[in-house]
Amino acid sequence: MDEIVLAAMRKWPNVPHCYGWLALDARGDWYLRDELAQRAGPFPRIKGSRIEHDRFKTFIGRNYTSDDAGRWFFQNGPQRVYVQLEVAPWIWRLEGPGERPAITSHTGKPTQLRSAWLDDDGRLFLDTTLGFGLVHSQDMGTAAQAVEASQWTPMPLRFDDAPGRFGYQLDPQQDGS
Repeated sequence: MDEIVLAAMRKWPNVPHCYGWLALDARGDWYLRDELAQRAGPFPRIKGSRIEHDRFKTFIGRNYTSDDAGRWFFQNGPQRVYVQLEVAPWIWRLEGPGERPAITSHTGKPTQLRSAWLDDDGRLFLDTTLGFGLVHSQDMGTAAQAVEASQWTPMPLRFDDAPGRFGYQLDPQQDGS
């Protein structure tokens, strides 16, 4: 985390956590969900306002992590802002030769493959040294090359089982559930 964030946490250790105001969609985009968006419907049906500011997105990415309960959050100074996830905590981008592409998170962090998973909707997920996430839809051609070259062998996965199997929560709640 940024030093300024750590300093704010030390200075104000008891700031209440925030729920329902930040979301991550299946394309790796961050969304602010103000009261109007929250009243209009659940995420991802109603997404809210997409964050466009590059420096703010980079700041979120540097301070994005999870707690022991598998709830992902952005540490915004002294306040922990829990993130609603459309599918998974990471969205993977692929670069380089299709047989052995480099894997990078939506926050720009490189990682290494542990296993590949194909869900009941045909979406490709990767479990990596950073954690579990979805391959970005624009990178499925590259992913298909890795599968065809037998570098990745996706195993079947029911999407509803993914959060429990890989230890994350799609919609963290204030009561800890």
